[in-house]
Amino acid sequence: MTETTQEPLDMVGRLGRNWGWVFAYGLLTLIAGIAVLAWPSETLLVLAVLFGIQLIISGIFRFVGALATDDLTGGTRVLLALLGVLSIIVGLWAVRHVLLTLLALIVFLGIFWIVNGVIEIFTALAHREMPQRGWTVAMGVLSVIAGIIVLAYPGLSLYGLAIILGIWLLIFGVMEMAAAFRLRSVAHTAHSMA
Repeated sequence: MTETTQEPLDMVGRLGRNWGWVFAYGLLTLIAGIAVLAWPSETLLVLAVLFGIQLIISGIFRFVGALATDDLTGGTRVLLALLGVLSIIVGLWAVRHVLLTLLALIVFLGIFWIVNGVIEIFTALAHREMPQRGWTVAMGVLSVIAGIIVLAYPGLSLYGLAIILGIWLLIFGVMEMAAAFRLRSVAHTAHSMA
């Protein structure tokens, strides 16, 4: 075989030897999906706490970055430090008041979907030459309707989002495990061709 055909075969062979990692990732994703579907309320609480922890860590990094970076002007440094402190405060509040954090997240999601849908509808109607205008308007209308439903029934919406997340994790996990077996098969074929 020539060197140009051998190089892709070697690469596929190396990827195929690591198919177990892809399979393990898919299996863990599948298990996470089962856990989310088995305990949707607990999943929401964990997500809210993780959101708060992420804000705290982000705030610490922003604050330290504002003080440690030499390239910033005094005003920019102060603004970044204030943003870091605000992030830490909001993160601590989110961890302390988990249920309110969940409610705030779902309200912000509902508002975002409504605003996003209105912008999509307006954009599609304002630009007549836009390809797929009909789909853009339809997606905008669906986004507005979803936002209204989320704002009208926040508790049900949270539970529904947890169920959708669990189902998505199940599907994604199965797809990753199938991809691992395909990768193993392709690697085996590439090995026999080499």
